Amino acid sequence: MLPETTPEDDGALPPTTRERRPADRVVLRADLRAALPDASAAVVVTAAVFVFLYARMESGDSATVAVMPFMDDPGTYWMYLLSQAFGWSGLLWAWGTVMLGLLLSGPRPARLPVSRQVLERWHRTTSLTTMALMFAHALMFAAELVRYEAQLAWAGRLWAGFADAFVPGWYDSGTGRIAIPLGQGALYLAIPLGLLFYVRHRIGAKTWRRLHRFVIVVYVLSVWHTLLYGTNVWYGEWPRTVLWLLQIPVAVLLAARLLWPARRTERLGAPGRGEGVSLPGWAVRAAGRVAAAAVVVGLLVVVVSGHDGGRERPAEPPATSPHAPEPG
Repeated sequence: MLPETTPEDDGALPPTTRERRPADRVVLRADLRAALPDASAAVVVTAAVFVFLYARMESGDSATVAVMPFMDDPGTYWMYLLSQAFGWSGLLWAWGTVMLGLLLSGPRPARLPVSRQVLERWHRTTSLTTMALMFAHALMFAAELVRYEAQLAWAGRLWAGFADAFVPGWYDSGTGRIAIPLGQGALYLAIPLGLLFYVRHRIGAKTWRRLHRFVIVVYVLSVWHTLLYGTNVWYGEWPRTVLWLLQIPVAVLLAARLLWPARRTERLGAPGRGEGVSLPGWAVRAAGRVAAAAVVVGLLVVVVSGHDGGRERPAEPPATSPHAPEPG
């Protein structure tokens, strides 16, 4: 969640000047420049994940190949592996920006390693990087599908790749019928919700805050998409365990954000007292806090018990016919 502050005007011309540039455009350009180091780090991480996935496929240890034996050729399916790499780095950056947002919008620690302004800037730049990584993930998946449909004319190949990757409900094979729309929903919500920060002066800070709270839905959809469609987390191996462990601090911070919000107007209080919260509004806030607490307890139970719905690795590779890649 982005911080509820107003950026400085960066020395823009006086309001009476017709050619004055809007402050939100200035901030977006500044944030894009500030995001370059962050984006560079994301590229390095993506490259490292790609090399790891490529090596696993070459060695025969790839869970992707265990699910789809026909993909046992990293040289041919390198775009698919790159799509996976962008997806994993995108999920990591999404985790980081959500953690920063919850830290900034919830109860603030007495001491922070850096100033609040620096944390706010990190939150904005990691949000921009996350959106770029999500789009690259979908784009490389589409590119792999275009390469795969070699029997079609170029127009048909381009349409098939675009439709399967970007049109909700078009992909109709296997778990992708559910998982891909989840990922598309995350992408199509992330971009407007993230960029609304830069036009909040026009829509109003209060409206922006209300809309931006739905960013947590983007993160939930992203994790859900990964659990359903990420072959690297299908089996009871360390990537799935790490993915679950990373959700615990998110759930804890979300619960803290709901129980002890930084804004006084968002505190629970008693219905009809203090801030004058109506009984229905109080009930909604209370239900949100109970749900967050239940999520934290549920995550702890899942991690401790190890029963998280993961599949067992098959003793023999499944008999799959050559078709477009299913899991992402």
